[in-house]
Amino acid sequence: MAPKTAYGYKRALSIPFTEALDKARTELQANGFGVLCEIDVAAKLKEKVGANIGRYVILGACNPPLAYRAICAERDIGLMFPCNIVISEKDSKVTASCILPTTAMGMIDNPKLREVAAEVEVQLKTIIDKL
Repeated sequence: MAPKTAYGYKRALSIPFTEALDKARTELQANGFGVLCEIDVAAKLKEKVGANIGRYVILGACNPPLAYRAICAERDIGLMFPCNIVISEKDSKVTASCILPTTAMGMIDNPKLREVAAEVEVQLKTIIDKL
């Protein structure tokens, strides 16, 4: 079982960083998610504050049918979009992690939203597990 934080799901990978990033994009697309943004956090921190954190890329993803259901259930839920997957490398160790939507959206008392969050969580964990 992959280690888990209070708010995320994380897995150590046995593939190189670039391959993990490419495979994450492919798996997201295969599961109905589009990558809305890609943020090279490491490059930005190096540029802005001179920090070296190792490779760290955020893929901001969205599954339109699930996003639509979530917005219909809770109009302001867009405040919590998108579904992020982080691919990072530190000390030659590559990891993939994602948010746990059930935890993130658990603060909202809405059964319809909890249903969507559970669906998204299963998909994100599946994607992480395939990397």
